[in-house]
Amino acid sequence: MPMSLADSVITLAYDPGVTPKEGGLPGLSVLKNVVSSINLFGIVAVVGALAVSLGVWAWGHHTGGHQAEANGKKGAVVAAGAALGLGAANGIVAFFSALGSQVH
Repeated sequence: MPMSLADSVITLAYDPGVTPKEGGLPGLSVLKNVVSSINLFGIVAVVGALAVSLGVWAWGHHTGGHQAEANGKKGAVVAAGAALGLGAANGIVAFFSALGSQVH
């Protein structure tokens, strides 16, 4: 017995049968290397930003420049947050991907 169009759409919306699969497209290893390199550049940039922010914080503290001190503190916190995000990016995506695959 053939399914109606509405039943087909409901079935497709329920389970389209699409899952992530490695090896389906060429160039996946190249894309992984590019993304890993971007992540590395981001981490190196964060190290530089943290060093500059800590220097501004120290300079502002020792010269009595409260605005510079506050900006140095903000920069250090932002750099630390960026380092946390860059370092945890793979784990965060893997966690939410696994969580999303449990939705039915």
